This record gives sequence, structure tokens and C-alpha cells, in this order.
Amino acid sequence: MPRQYQYGFANEFATEALPGALPRGQNSPQHAPYGLVSELVSGTSLAAPRAQNRRSYLFRIRPSTGTHAFTPFALDNFQTPPLAIAPYPGALRWGPFPLGEAECDFLDGIETVAANGSPGGHAGMALHIYRATRSMEGRVFSNGDGDMLMLPQQGALSIVTELGVIDVAPGEFALLPKGLKFRVDLTGAEARGFICENYGLPFVLPDLGLIGSHGLANSIDFMTPVAAFEDSDVACTLIHKFAGNFWSADIGYSPFDVVAWRGNWAPCKYDMRNFAVIGALSHDHPDPSIFCALSSPSDAVAGGNVDFMILPPRWVVAEHTFRPPGFHRNAVAEILGLIEGSHDARSSDFAPGSMSLTNNWVAHGPDTRTFEVARTAPLEPRYDNDTLVFMLETRFPLQLTRRAMEAGNRRVNCAQTWAGFTKRFPGG
Repeated sequence: MPRQYQYGFANEFATEALPGALPRGQNSPQHAPYGLVSELVSGTSLAAPRAQNRRSYLFRIRPSTGTHAFTPFALDNFQTPPLAIAPYPGALRWGPFPLGEAECDFLDGIETVAANGSPGGHAGMALHIYRATRSMEGRVFSNGDGDMLMLPQQGALSIVTELGVIDVAPGEFALLPKGLKFRVDLTGAEARGFICENYGLPFVLPDLGLIGSHGLANSIDFMTPVAAFEDSDVACTLIHKFAGNFWSADIGYSPFDVVAWRGNWAPCKYDMRNFAVIGALSHDHPDPSIFCALSSPSDAVAGGNVDFMILPPRWVVAEHTFRPPGFHRNAVAEILGLIEGSHDARSSDFAPGSMSLTNNWVAHGPDTRTFEVARTAPLEPRYDNDTLVFMLETRFPLQLTRRAMEAGNRRVNCAQTWAGFTKRFPGG
């Protein structure tokens, strides 16, 4: 049957999979309905301001406490800073990461590309690629280090979480809170995509200021799953990431046994085509901050811990204006990934699944071919329906993994795309 969802971002939700499973007026009754037990999960400080507090009460068949013991677990492909390669001061670019020949599930198919900060310091982020050719069988994962923003690029996923099931396809993203147990099932033969792991403050919708009461990513377009549960005594292995290390424990039952829950510490998904673009209607190319969908705040001047931006299909109408992104340098590091279509600053060799990385103060912009075409192109109104791009910006310089720098799909000569610039001064 179709999944059911509640709508809104970080709102108060109340949902039950069985009638009357959610107690009324009390969070921890002496005798909960159906013999359930109450469990509070707090994603922020207990004393955080009400508008920023994230927590949910779960009513589940068994408490999360158990007799299982954790043992170290090796997962070398999934890395945490410090990484092997220092922040690189030039442009970097990768083509689509190949799915490979060996079968792997979502967890074994994660490959870290870049990261900064530290989960122990509650700051920074990591960018990973995931690839999968089969569902996670007998395994469950939880990340105690960061929230996981998952962006499918090829193939849909069915993400089974403690609070319900989320189906997410290319063009959508799923946001899974820190510490949440989940399992990733495939709905097709294979899947590939991107992950932003956020070690810092939880993602929030950016303030709109003069934009007004709505625009960009509207809270009503976020979809949170209703309660769904598994009452199963089939054993599974829990793999837990904590302080950059991995641990495993055998559990004699399914941990997805939450029958009802209330609160705002919850997973969600969002269709990026619903992003309400704010753009220039007269002249000049606006700053990319107008595309910000989610923000993990850090410093109002130096930049965010990580800002997530969406560049969806949109009208381009600015007159007397160089329409592609111009040449620029930023105080923040930038990651750009192509979900589908093409990117208006890349004329070639940037297929869906490709990504670029430019660290703080690295000059970048349109390649030479794009520049030459755009400077003389007619400026009729144009609808760019062949694009879906995401960007991540972070104030902290990004380190690289050795595997990413040595990957066969890295474009080692990407700087040559700016070669051949024609000097026109003083002729104009």
C-alpha cells in the first residue's frame, strides 16, 4: 500500500500505527497501551530553547536497552576526519562514481570523499558517495556522529527507520537525525547517490527576512512518515558509528518496533522540485544564498557549519547580464553535485553523478567554452528545465581521502577547462 506521511519540517507530530497506542495527556504512563514502553529521544540539549528543541517520545514494544555488548567493527570506506590529504588549494572534479562489479549494500558501498571538523567537537561535515546493488539484510545502522542528508542520484531507496518508512527517489532527499536506527532497502537493481553527514547543529530552514513568510523550501513540503512497526524476533546486527569509530552488536529482534510516537525528532523527505526559487527579474546574477534550503548554523559572518542549496529547473530572465555563475572566490568551501541534466557552468564532461569541490578562496566559475558562448548569447527569457543541482557550502576547509584523490573517475586535468581565455583588453 502507498506510504502515508505527515507534512511539515521540525513540527510537533503525533502518530500511531494501532488505534489508541499513543497515550493522551501523558508521556510516560505507568501502564502504556498494548504493553508498550515509553522512551524519550532527545536530539538537542534538554534545556534548548523551545523553538530549537528536538525530541520525541517513542512508544515501543521493547526498550532500546538490552543485554547485547558492542565490539569493534571495521568499515574502512566510511571515514571521519582527520583525513589523509590536507585541504587542496585548487579545483577538483570527479565524474560519476562507478557502481563496481562486487555486490554491496548501502553501508559497504559508502565511500568518503571529503570532510572537515570533528564529531567530537560537534562541528563540521563529511561528503560521501554511496553505491548499492542489494538491500541491507540482517543489518541495521545508526550514526551517533551526525545527521545524514541522503541524495539519491540513480535508483530509489526504501529507508526503514524506527519512526516509519521513507521511500526516496532521485530528485528527492531524505534527512535522518543523528542516532536514529535505520535499514536501507533497494527498490530496483542498483542505487547510487550522495550523503552529507552533518556533525554540527541540526539543519534548520533559513530565515527568509525580506523574502517574507514563504519561499525557498517551505516547511509544508517536507514529509515525515507515520508510525510503522515490525514485531519480529529475527536476529540482526546493529552497526553503530560513534566518535569516528564503528561498533557492532547482535540483537535478537527487530529494533523497528515503535508503534506510536510524538514530537519533532524525526526523519523526513523533500522533493527538490518543490523548491520555490527566488531569482533576479531585472539584471545581475544573484548570490547562491538565494538557493539555500537547509542550514546548519555556525557563524553569521564567517559562514555556516554547512548550508545545503538546491538549483532546480527555473526561469532565467535577467537582462544585460552574464547569466551563468560568474568567476568568483569564496570564504567558504563549496561542493557541487549534479543529480540530473546539465550544469550551466560546465560545457562538457560533467554527466549526472559528477561532482566538484573547491576549497576556501579557490577561484572558479564557467569554463572557457561556456564563457565564450554566454558573453554573446541572446538574452531571451529561458526556462532551464534540464538541470537539478545541489550545493554544499561550509566555512571549514575540506580535507580529502586518499581513495578519492586516486580514484579513476577524478578529472586530473579539470583546470584545463579554463585554458584558452582570450584577452580582450583594452578592446572590450
